Amino acid sequence: MKARIAAVIISLFVIAVAVTAHGDKKHVVGILQSISAEAVTVKMGDGKIVTVRLTATTMYVMRDGKSTDGTPAKFSDLTTGQRVIIHATPKGNDLLADEVKFAPATAAQH
Repeated sequence: MKARIAAVIISLFVIAVAVTAHGDKKHVVGILQSISAEAVTVKMGDGKIVTVRLTATTMYVMRDGKSTDGTPAKFSDLTTGQRVIIHATPKGNDLLADEVKFAPATAAQH
């Protein structure tokens, strides 16, 4: 009985840590609609359009399927039509991109 209670408590703790791991970060998942040096616009699955500001510290990661973490990339690798996952920090009314993960562009996207 004590082992079962301990297992439940540990499980709840692990779940709580996983839920709060990203803190106040927001995830923007969708298709790149527009790209500028200052921001990207993403159309999310529900049709909502979200603008995320890019900063000098924004990291770019290309998910190539070879590495679980992806490979370092650069802003110029972004193309409209790509599926992205952006980890962003809210600041006032803005979202500031910490990391932009994306798949390589395919011929169909050009």
